[in-house]
Amino acid sequence: MNAAINFVELENRVIAATYWNLMIRAKVVLVDRLSGEQLPDPVSTISSPAPNGWLRIRLPDAVKSGTFYLRALNGHGRQVAQSAEFQVA
Repeated sequence: MNAAINFVELENRVIAATYWNLMIRAKVVLVDRLSGEQLPDPVSTISSPAPNGWLRIRLPDAVKSGTFYLRALNGHGRQVAQSAEFQVA
């Protein structure tokens, strides 16, 4: 089965997202679309034994405006899913 991550909304610098088929220790990171660089913070680690669920990720003040997407990495650090792009104002 393919993993998936779905950006739902960004409100008050908190990202809401849902995910499917991500296992324990998978990580969800924020990526800058223009540079393709993964930001060092925030990083969310899946801790639920259920492979499907939702996340809330608070953006630190260091994250400036731009276009971003979420990237899901498996426990070995390989990309398994990517969300749609979204704007941070």
